[in-house]
Amino acid sequence: MRSIFITFVSVLWLFFIANWLMVARPSFFEAVIPVCWSIFILYWLITARRVKAIAEKQSLPSALAHRIPVGLSWFLLVDWRLHYPMNMVLISRAHWVLMAGNVICVLGLFVTIWARWTLAGNWSSDVTFKEGHELIETGPYRFARHPIYTGLLIMSIGTVIEIGMLRGIIGLALMTLGFWIKLKQEERLLLRHFREEYPAYCKRVKALVPFVL
Repeated sequence: MRSIFITFVSVLWLFFIANWLMVARPSFFEAVIPVCWSIFILYWLITARRVKAIAEKQSLPSALAHRIPVGLSWFLLVDWRLHYPMNMVLISRAHWVLMAGNVICVLGLFVTIWARWTLAGNWSSDVTFKEGHELIETGPYRFARHPIYTGLLIMSIGTVIEIGMLRGIIGLALMTLGFWIKLKQEERLLLRHFREEYPAYCKRVKALVPFVL
């Protein structure tokens, strides 16, 4: 049921963006970030069909612990109808600032897709352990243990710069919180199944920000 709902919402988003591009005819710089998110959604929908079977999954309360803050963050990043104080402009609307937001979002999209491609069939939208699960340490996983979250946070930073409002900053904080909760859940699961390999991997590679965090 959840996967059907996510697919339905994703298709609605893609339809909305396609209609917006045709009707509003935005400039190139106005279109970059919505198109980046559309590419991300489309790639996720396509690759979600090619994953390994689930051997172990988390409970619903455990899943809600990260789903709720991440879901609220998407709402704040997307909903432009929110009123004061959520629509307070806190970031400069200078042209170079908006261009920087576009570049950052494109960089985040590259990292996210690279990480998803590398993870392949081991990926899951929730915290799960797959049949024949592999510990991936190649590609972007050489630099961060959770590069998909790193890429999504980079995309969100670019989006927040483009939005420039308080709602974007709060949304980014909620997304960071949700991803941090989720990665901690994932790491407890991986530590149980890769008792020697994962601790060694954690010593070599940081969780989200290479060499820092």
